[in-house]
Amino acid sequence: MNYKTIRLRRGKEESLKRFHPWVFSGAIETMEDGIEEGDIVRVVSSTGEPLGTGHFQIGSIAVRMLDGSDTAIDEDFYRLRLEKAWKLRESLGLTADPEAAFRLVHGEGDFLPGLIVDIYGSTAVMQAHSPGMHFARNTIASALTTLDGGRVRNVYYKSETTLPYKASLDPQNQYIIGGFETDIAIENGLKFRVDWLKGQKTGFFVDQRDNRSLLERYSRGKKVLNMFCYTGGFSVYAMRGEAERVVSVDSSEKAISLTEANIALNFPEDKRHTAVAEDAFKYLSAMQPGEFDLIVLDPPAFAKHRGAIKNALRGYQRLNAKAIEKIAPGGVLFTFSCSQAISREQFRLAVFSASAQTGRKVRILHQLTQPADHPVNIYHPEGEYLKGLILYIE
Repeated sequence: MNYKTIRLRRGKEESLKRFHPWVFSGAIETMEDGIEEGDIVRVVSSTGEPLGTGHFQIGSIAVRMLDGSDTAIDEDFYRLRLEKAWKLRESLGLTADPEAAFRLVHGEGDFLPGLIVDIYGSTAVMQAHSPGMHFARNTIASALTTLDGGRVRNVYYKSETTLPYKASLDPQNQYIIGGFETDIAIENGLKFRVDWLKGQKTGFFVDQRDNRSLLERYSRGKKVLNMFCYTGGFSVYAMRGEAERVVSVDSSEKAISLTEANIALNFPEDKRHTAVAEDAFKYLSAMQPGEFDLIVLDPPAFAKHRGAIKNALRGYQRLNAKAIEKIAPGGVLFTFSCSQAISREQFRLAVFSASAQTGRKVRILHQLTQPADHPVNIYHPEGEYLKGLILYIE
């Protein structure tokens, strides 16, 4: 392989020797002429010791490491990594249903930094978060169709909003292989319409699957409020859990339409559900105390970068205080943060502050995280992004 070389400053190889998958721009001593964004590069120490290969990009994270050796980064490389990712999901029992929804590739957690792949039945929805993965998209798509005897027939590329804007790559959301067959996928026996063409992320938040199942167990006979409902995942599980009443709230009319479609898909003509297009804070402020005894707070990321942490923590505190204040005595609150920039400790402190503000007695029943198909590379703790608490409020 004739990959161009990046040489690190003295001592900067230590993080790579501890298997962290990123090289920061400040660690670089020299770069060989002609290296362009998205290129595969060799990384060596200040003394010339080979440290591996990765994708180069302009920015704070300069190289996302793909391998710790001089392995060729070709279709066989991607196919082998994808096969290992599939084998893990197979061991988790997620591939048994041919219409199942699950995450196949979770970036660094599957040793493919900069790549996300979600499976919805026979369709794989692929997102690139680095120029290198963008340039490899056709190779990766081809490798996806070889898995499990050709189970993936369609590959939809959805990276218009995920690639670094400075890269000027002009990605197009489109089918790379195949085309539209169906937008219905199965999760734990429930049906969901997945809008990968225009929806958020890859069209559905598969990372809450286990937490939705837990909510189902708490829902019997409860009046449930699902804030920031998006496609209504928690609402559908609450309905199956025999909730007395379920209200889904989102500021987006589109999200409310998706929620209503998913409720109708699983519980046609069921009158227990109501969907409301309204701002979350306005709805919580206006509702009567004790109106709900199970509340879900699953907002979009309040902090997408470190500079937004302070305001985000204020937002989490304000939101949780309002819910804790209004929930019925003996109520259960499911509260989450999906902001990678917010640590587990910071989120818990914000919820603690919210609890103290209300003066109510609050106990933690569960501490939640992302499911096993969103694995965290032990050498890359930044991959743990989803934090959740289940609280019992007297």
